[in-house]
Amino acid sequence: MSITPKKCGVRVDPPTLILTYVNEGTGKKRQRSMPIRNFTKRSGVTRVAEDLCTNPRHKKYLENIKQSQVEKLLQIIQERLKGLSMDETLEKVKGERSIDPEEDLNGLDDDALNKKKEVMDETFEKNRKKPGDNDFEYEVEVDFDKEGPPIESGWDSENDSDPMF
Repeated sequence: MSITPKKCGVRVDPPTLILTYVNEGTGKKRQRSMPIRNFTKRSGVTRVAEDLCTNPRHKKYLENIKQSQVEKLLQIIQERLKGLSMDETLEKVKGERSIDPEEDLNGLDDDALNKKKEVMDETFEKNRKKPGDNDFEYEVEVDFDKEGPPIESGWDSENDSDPMF
């Protein structure tokens, strides 16, 4: 049975992951509700997402959905269980799953750093131009810092000769 996911969402009470998909065998659009039992505001989102994706009952439905997306949906449920409004929840999840170029990642613990790296990998893959894409160019040259005169560094000048060489 081949399944193509169309939409994935959540229900907060009771905590449930809802998947809308098309069964390719019959062409029918269906909806599957996957209850997340014993999920609290203190549960580990990564572990619950792994358990959900490897559960034999749900595995075939979630195999075409990235685990990071399932984690994001579970995080939304968890923040709502903590009492935040939907707008506050979405803002917080968006902030945690985005990269600020000015942020110093050296001070983060391993878990937070790995999450930031996952976000960077996803962003890279989403923006990557591959051969076969309409706007793919083989060799792209970009000149940066065209503003003002070039800065002289001294070490790369061609006029100076070193008598040692």
